[in-house]
Amino acid sequence: MAKLAVSCTLFIFFINTLFQSASAAYNVINFGAKPDGKSDATQAFLRAWSSACYSNSPATLHVPRGLFLVKSISFNGPCRHRIVFQIDGTIIAPSSYWSLGNSGFWILFYKVNRLSMHGGTIDATGAGYWACRKSGKSCPPPTRSISFVGASNIVVSGLTSINSRFFHIAIDECVNIMLRKLKINAPSWSPNTDGIHIQSSSGITISNSTIMTGDDCISVGPGTKNLWIERIACGPGHGISIGSLGAYAAEDGAKNVTVTDSIFTGTQNGVRIKTWARPSNGFARNIRFRNIIMTNVFNPIIIDQNYCPDNHCPHQSSGVTISGVTYRNIKGTSATPVAVKFGCSSSKPCTGIKLQGIRLTYFNKAATAYYVVRMKKSFSKLQRRRRQGKTNLDLGGRSSYSVGRSRLCWAEWDASWTGLLAAAVSAVVVGCCECCRRGLLWLLSVGAEVLNGAAVAAAVAAAEVLMSSATVLRK
Repeated sequence: MAKLAVSCTLFIFFINTLFQSASAAYNVINFGAKPDGKSDATQAFLRAWSSACYSNSPATLHVPRGLFLVKSISFNGPCRHRIVFQIDGTIIAPSSYWSLGNSGFWILFYKVNRLSMHGGTIDATGAGYWACRKSGKSCPPPTRSISFVGASNIVVSGLTSINSRFFHIAIDECVNIMLRKLKINAPSWSPNTDGIHIQSSSGITISNSTIMTGDDCISVGPGTKNLWIERIACGPGHGISIGSLGAYAAEDGAKNVTVTDSIFTGTQNGVRIKTWARPSNGFARNIRFRNIIMTNVFNPIIIDQNYCPDNHCPHQSSGVTISGVTYRNIKGTSATPVAVKFGCSSSKPCTGIKLQGIRLTYFNKAATAYYVVRMKKSFSKLQRRRRQGKTNLDLGGRSSYSVGRSRLCWAEWDASWTGLLAAAVSAVVVGCCECCRRGLLWLLSVGAEVLNGAAVAAAVAAAEVLMSSATVLRK
């Protein structure tokens, strides 16, 4: 009898659970939405969300097949229980680019916890807005397609986002977000249509996704940490970028970022770190790029600390500190002869850069790694006598090359004489390729000629003796 009573209790509990689950399914059509792509379904979606959010049990908000026209909308939390946002149809934005207002958001999830979003398509109908931007007319602020702000414990799976007017997916001040099996698509010429943008967030995972955009496939902004990116097919687009960083003097940095097992096809950049050339306390550290295939990529590996996309450049030295960056097992083809370009800050030189297993070709020949040495404005005569140095790029096998504070071998910098003298000495300690040693000797010789300084001339003589015994650092 006791066993029978327990069995009956469990059966009743099971039936009650099924009943509660059934009662907690909210179809937007039942709240007034019409799947015709013409009727405004915004309020119906909000009513369905409110019912799901305040449900006494876990709830499912269902968007069935069809086209649902939705204007700017905010799904606010926190909610009582977890919510499944199941999209089987298409959510479409109004075609008028003025219809989404000035908030900068189309679909916003604000302070939502324990949300799972599955399937479906969102279409931001961005063509009209792109045309407005191109024409130079007065346009409303750019609008992100889906934004998560102050959210936590979110899973987005199987979603397709097309024709965004700005970022397709934006993550800001969030914790524990998983994005997987996404398809993101916008024309290669569409402005600022980043696939996924993350900032001020931690514990973000992006995997198994295809991203084709007019800007960065994934952009990593200030305040991002513990980000894992894997199995991404990127292209067309501008690649995967850490940054831009350093837009403001008081700004957080990005750290603990891994990009692995990904493919870049026909992109403007592959893996990039970009910072503004102005004072800042920002940083990029503990960054790992590994197991990557490049196919016809214009800048497969690049650090650009003179980032300036709009020609209103600050023309200063970047204060962003870049350290602990590893490039490992990156192979494929470059669309330009120069496959690796490091343009580090003169005031905050890159440190701890490591390359291992890099094999990039240009027209079936080894591509080159590149550095450009330029003088500061006060040495304009030397600036006109710029020298460029390059080396064949085939860092295969088990060899690895490190770039220390002297920014040697594959770096671009605006150097002061103090920095050059330090670099000459560091070449002996750190070790450098032959072309870099010659470049340094040339610069120091030019310094002696122009400045007629005995100290510089003496440094040249000393550097010649010391560098004759310097060897390439291999680990």
